[in-house]
Amino acid sequence: MVPPDPVDARLLAVLAESGRAAVHEIAQRLGMDPREAAMRLITLSGSGLPLLVGVECDPNGLRRALANAAAYGNYMGGPPSGPYAVHQSGPHPVQQQYAPQAPISQPFPAQQPQQTWGPPQSAGWVRADQPQPRAVVSRTGKIGTALEADSLEGARLTIQLVEVVDPADFLFTAAGYKLAEGERAVVVHTEVTNASQVPYTSLPDMYLVLVTKTGETVTKAPVSLSSRPAHKLGVQPGETAGGHSVFVLPEETQVIQVRWSVRPEVDQNTLVWTVED
Repeated sequence: MVPPDPVDARLLAVLAESGRAAVHEIAQRLGMDPREAAMRLITLSGSGLPLLVGVECDPNGLRRALANAAAYGNYMGGPPSGPYAVHQSGPHPVQQQYAPQAPISQPFPAQQPQQTWGPPQSAGWVRADQPQPRAVVSRTGKIGTALEADSLEGARLTIQLVEVVDPADFLFTAAGYKLAEGERAVVVHTEVTNASQVPYTSLPDMYLVLVTKTGETVTKAPVSLSSRPAHKLGVQPGETAGGHSVFVLPEETQVIQVRWSVRPEVDQNTLVWTVED
């Protein structure tokens, strides 16, 4: 078999410690999105490793849920078909016939209640059926600055870069991890506020990266520090959630920016904080 990449290796190491664990528990320990961890484990299970990926359920509870959904015409499911995997619990291996894909979010924002504001008949008055103006917001700042962005689901977010600990080798090693010679650790603390009525369902630091002086990007390491808890999946309306992202990079690399995006690529919602001295 092909040797696993570093992320797969850490997944397998955590799993090997206990021999049996839920996917979301492994993902939380590594600071990963559970969906990414699940896809990686499913792929690894088909590569020849002694690894079984399965699901467990309450059969009677599921039957009742399906019956209730069908009674209200809400059940849109059916037996799985096509290239998608069939997951089974018990002693049978998971059958999988597809390559991992990035989590997909809904591309259309949810509908927001329409409002009017300003005195009637004045220049500030807008009818409910007319487009509502949006203030121009800044997409750049520095450490401590809170910037605004919209999620793919239409959630209105405010992201604050609270702190950048560089170097953070002492935090990394205190958590039981080891740095290779010539490496250093960086810890980034961010807080995300959901100021809308739409839930934000992604991992807040999924596409948080460091930008180096040479223009390269450094993605987060799949580790979680007990003294600096990682982000949890999703932010509900009206809530503020904080978390820490860990990066491992060459010791001499100079970091000049922290960049946050809702997609893997840069787009109009990308936020940039300058951290260069």
